[in-house]
Amino acid sequence: MTAGMGRRPELRDLRSLDRKSTYSIFHPLDVNEWPPRELLLEGRLKRLIDSTRFQLAAVLYLPVLMLTYVVMGSVGVNEVVTAGVCGLLLVGFFIYALTGKYR
Repeated sequence: MTAGMGRRPELRDLRSLDRKSTYSIFHPLDVNEWPPRELLLEGRLKRLIDSTRFQLAAVLYLPVLMLTYVVMGSVGVNEVVTAGVCGLLLVGFFIYALTGKYR
């Protein structure tokens, strides 16, 4: 019988987690062995995406974009120039987020 959602697991439910029986099926990890390539790539991607600087840049970009659009529109700047400046702001925020990795 398996442990249900409503009750607390007992010792008999956790016997499969016994260290000796687990090691008979799965060998312990070797300290000197490198993880598979997929795990290394996944770790790099996770570090890139979970960066705090990316989150900060994403939060700050929208208000700066709207402020730039409103100010340049009220001054009477051409829409193509305004779109170019907003694109440069996006590139600038992206570069800011990427440089945090190399600091």
